[in-house]
Amino acid sequence: MEHLLEIKNIEACFKTDGQRVKAVDDVSMYLNPGEIIGIVGESGSGKSVTMMSMLQLISSPGKVTAGKVYIRGDQRNMLDYDQDSEEMRHMRGGKVSMIFQEPMTSLNPVLTIGYQIQENIMEHLKLNKEEAKKRTIEMLKLVNIPDAEERFNYYPQQFSGGMRQRIMIAMAMSSKPMVLVADEATTALDVTTQAQLLEMIRDIAKKTNTAVIIVTHNLGIVARFAERIYVMYSGSVVETTDAKRLFANPEHPYTRALLRAIPRLDDPKDRILIPIDGLPPNPASRPDYCPFYERCEYRMDKCKEQPRPALKENEEGHFAACHLSEEEKLVKAEEIAAKEIKKSPRIEIGEDICLEVKNVRKYFPIYKGMVRKKVGEVKAIEEINFSVRKGETLGIVGESGCGKTTLARCIMRVYKPEEGQIIFNGTDIAVFNDKQMYPFRRKLSMIFQDPFSSLDPRQTAESIVGESLLLHKLVKNKEEYNNRVDELFRIVGLDPALKYRVPHEFSGGQRQRIGIARALSSEPDLILCDEPISALDVSIQAQIINLLEELQSKLGLTYLFIAHDLAVVKHISNRILVMYLGRVVEIADCEELYSNTLHPYTKTLLSAVPVADPSVEESRERVPIRGEVPSLTNRPAGCPFHDRCDQAQERCSKEIPELRDVGNRHEVACFLYN
Repeated sequence: MEHLLEIKNIEACFKTDGQRVKAVDDVSMYLNPGEIIGIVGESGSGKSVTMMSMLQLISSPGKVTAGKVYIRGDQRNMLDYDQDSEEMRHMRGGKVSMIFQEPMTSLNPVLTIGYQIQENIMEHLKLNKEEAKKRTIEMLKLVNIPDAEERFNYYPQQFSGGMRQRIMIAMAMSSKPMVLVADEATTALDVTTQAQLLEMIRDIAKKTNTAVIIVTHNLGIVARFAERIYVMYSGSVVETTDAKRLFANPEHPYTRALLRAIPRLDDPKDRILIPIDGLPPNPASRPDYCPFYERCEYRMDKCKEQPRPALKENEEGHFAACHLSEEEKLVKAEEIAAKEIKKSPRIEIGEDICLEVKNVRKYFPIYKGMVRKKVGEVKAIEEINFSVRKGETLGIVGESGCGKTTLARCIMRVYKPEEGQIIFNGTDIAVFNDKQMYPFRRKLSMIFQDPFSSLDPRQTAESIVGESLLLHKLVKNKEEYNNRVDELFRIVGLDPALKYRVPHEFSGGQRQRIGIARALSSEPDLILCDEPISALDVSIQAQIINLLEELQSKLGLTYLFIAHDLAVVKHISNRILVMYLGRVVEIADCEELYSNTLHPYTKTLLSAVPVADPSVEESRERVPIRGEVPSLTNRPAGCPFHDRCDQAQERCSKEIPELRDVGNRHEVACFLYN
């Protein structure tokens, strides 16, 4: 059978420091009509560069140096055409459409979304303006944009992130492409929005027989949606087969290592995450032998003595690039299994309360006009109640805009709440001014989401980590300061010799370790972790999660762990608090929440999280979610979730349910249980 799209032995190089560096090396893959394939791997593995090379979107100093790309209907190699040729322009957007990671940078902010989609249709389908407008409105309806006729004239900034990504999908599909490439298209989105969009892409693809390539580092997504998978490492494909076989019987040590590093929603609570040690090789100094050798637990001498392994078929349809035979891998697997696995540290949770939040509300005024007249308020969080014991980890989950970060900032006293109490170590700090807060500041620390933007690029790692030691006078002299900084580096697993480097000289995982060392430097009792691993690779995530658990055990820390990845939250938390539209809808112990989920919103959240196993995914019950999160300025009356809830009653639209204890330390705000 002739494939719809075929990439053969593609190579892409970038010129750096006077030498050519291969970012993509001898990659081949194919795609059939209506098929969904996944491309997975860590950052820098060459996933996106392969897709960009296929479309000749790599600009100087990069260049596609070898390979062939064939698309059905054109016998000629697409790479023979000039980058700016009419044939390539027709292929890009016409035959192959791409949805990029960040919709706000992909859409032009000064043009209406209708104009941008209409322009694409007129270019590729050669329709007139009226016909193109009609098709644009059809596409907006297809991706569930409400009031499509009216919103045709809206600008990108008038939509939420999820809506903007829907518009990108509408634009990509508007020219009736043969192939749709989703390059990390849902990475920046909430888990529920991600599930909605990917299901929409799958449904549209099956209806129109469009083939889809999902590029992602999220193995759960490819387990749920992909039929075949390509695993990439260091610029090459190291394994490929159908999704079920890959997850049931991964052959390449790298694939096995990836699967051991990720937390899964169906994991037992005490499962140890086994990170992949080290970092992928720098493309400029990639070895001639297997590039995974230095990080591989299965490695043997012959792996280093022989040239880089090529993909070979070990069983029908299952290819892996590994020198080891099945027998050798089996022996090595037994050796690895016999090794003593570092157990999850035992964390003692005291009876004393570290933090208690009572009826906290935070409103932001809305001003309009030249004289900045106050016309309303955004009720960011309302009636928040919970407590955290010493040594406990409370996970806080919910969609973007639900108030998680606003709550964290109120606890840190970046914001002063409108009313309520924040009782920290027995003292209500809610109404304190800056001077009164000063002695409490060092006992409250924060780890931020993006390790790069939260570190001053001009400061050395030493001054970043040591700043609070000087600020809070925790050291007496220079010698004590140096010793403490070195100790903090060692605590988070960094070599103190690196302390004179600046942030851009570290990897993402190392930068986050510096952020953790900074948070620990003031000897805090409570650390607020605000999405601390969402910007990191799968293998690095495992290292940071294990480090946080180890530090908690050693230092008796209390954590508030804010995240939207519920599998990670389950792994690290003792109790979980679920927020929706500024209110707490459910709180329970971790196992209780996952085994006995009560609130309809929590059920939809859990259902939206994919499990990295296609056989588990097939048998899971789906709880669909309707619509988008309402605006806080136009909050629905009654229960905030009633307009998206399948079980809503008449009273739900009029009354707000109170958070009530239903037994077993399980609290829920829902009339179904009141």
